[in-house]
Amino acid sequence: MAVTMRQVAQHAGVSLKTVSNVVNQYEHVSASMRSRVLAAIDELGYQMNVTARNLSTGRTGMLALAVPELQLPYFAELADAVMDAADELGYTVLIEPTAGMRTGELDVLRSPRRSMSDGLIYSPTALRDADAAALAVDFPMVLLGERALTSDVDHIVMANEAGGRMLTEHLLAQGCRRIAIIGAHDAEVGAGSLRLRGVRAALTAAGLDPDDVVSSGSQRWSRETGRGAVAELLTRGAQFDGLLALNDAMALGAMRALWEAGVEVPGQVRVAGFDDIEESRYARPSLTTVNPGREEIARTAVRLLVDRIEGRATGVSEHQVPATLVVRESSR
Repeated sequence: MAVTMRQVAQHAGVSLKTVSNVVNQYEHVSASMRSRVLAAIDELGYQMNVTARNLSTGRTGMLALAVPELQLPYFAELADAVMDAADELGYTVLIEPTAGMRTGELDVLRSPRRSMSDGLIYSPTALRDADAAALAVDFPMVLLGERALTSDVDHIVMANEAGGRMLTEHLLAQGCRRIAIIGAHDAEVGAGSLRLRGVRAALTAAGLDPDDVVSSGSQRWSRETGRGAVAELLTRGAQFDGLLALNDAMALGAMRALWEAGVEVPGQVRVAGFDDIEESRYARPSLTTVNPGREEIARTAVRLLVDRIEGRATGVSEHQVPATLVVRESSR
């Protein structure tokens, strides 16, 4: 027979209300009282009836996470981190891939599936300022991205410009004077434009002309586009002693292309990426990159969303998570 909340209360010597507050993760419970209740839950093997809780609160116990695509390692690892953070707070996560397309990103906001979750962690890459009105939604949402399209949504941003600058400064400190960029394209907004802005600032500060940078652009940042971009640079005879890919997936593809062409990394070309995906640690050579604080982004997004769902949020929050340079073999 299932253990009841009342039995937990009796075992812990507390009120039924106190057990309910602990189970539902209300903050205003003393640490000692919380410990007593949690110990009783463990000893008795109590399991919360999630269905009953959801019926009583009008919630589903689900959070939605909308990302461009899980084939990109950064977003796959972000999804894992969000699921871990949500699980700690008693929520599960429904993942909504948008293909990085404006139609897909707008559909997430309007789809009937939205009612399956209590709130949305939203990472749009194709929306522009003209789409700001679409974010005036009537459900809890946290926006991940480079800029807030509206002032009425909690927002978490990555230090893209700072990361691009620190990578470039590192390559310059290693002796690079002709740095190639892959992944830059014509878009004036988004992660790529901000990372490139940091690159240009570092080059200017070093007395180099940022317009002399050789580059190859692509809107899809994959291993294959990185490989193709470097192959194209080599075919046209571009001269470079450093290479900065605007994400790690492209950097890994780029190193493959350099290896195929007999170009030594880091002997002839020093390479750096951005995102610090797990694969970057195990590449050969291991990849210098920027850690954008993915775990902190996930934890902060889940905490902000759950606070808003459960009525604890006050005002609109904006957080910028700092980036960290991670130096590995590819640039040493």
